[in-house]
Amino acid sequence: MKKTLLAAFCALMLGTASATAAPSVNGSTGLINTPSADVLHSGQFSLGYYNLEDGGVGVFNMNLAKNLEVGIAGFRYDSKADNTFLNAKLSLAPETVLTPGIAIGLEDISDERERTGYIVASKALPFGFRIHAGVGDGRYDGFFAGLEKTINPVSIITGNSTFPATTLIAEYDGKDMNYGARLSIVPGLKIDAGWRNHDAYIGISFTK
Repeated sequence: MKKTLLAAFCALMLGTASATAAPSVNGSTGLINTPSADVLHSGQFSLGYYNLEDGGVGVFNMNLAKNLEVGIAGFRYDSKADNTFLNAKLSLAPETVLTPGIAIGLEDISDERERTGYIVASKALPFGFRIHAGVGDGRYDGFFAGLEKTINPVSIITGNSTFPATTLIAEYDGKDMNYGARLSIVPGLKIDAGWRNHDAYIGISFTK
């Protein structure tokens, strides 16, 4: 019985990451406006689209080499110049039951708007919580952090839930507080909606 409970606890702690992993609005795997320490694994890719108040952004990421995720985010605006970000993120340490995952990354490598480097740590906590914290230059301007809460983590283990696992997100991106929800519709397919930089957003993504 103890072994069964321990196995379920470990699955809950580590399963939260894979259950919620999706591209952020800025492209890299993460929350809303901030990255997590997660990177896509060998053979994986993700794509998505976010509708923003002043336009939209299409994102695509892929695993290029071991522990290395690269991708692009194409911003198309209604009333200002478009931008395309090239991003890269390298996992330095995988997340375990006892230790956080750690990654370093670079956004907007070609400096179309504001080249940004960062280091971030992510750690699952009991009861469906997961915390992220990091520091960076550029648009992060120092410290950034986020907290996730998965409302229905048991369904990740048992599959018996009648409603999709939903993750609530709150983050500080170095300038603003952002809030959102991420619904796992079917494996890999997620719908996001919330409040980012004082405006509403909605998006859809798929990770395989």
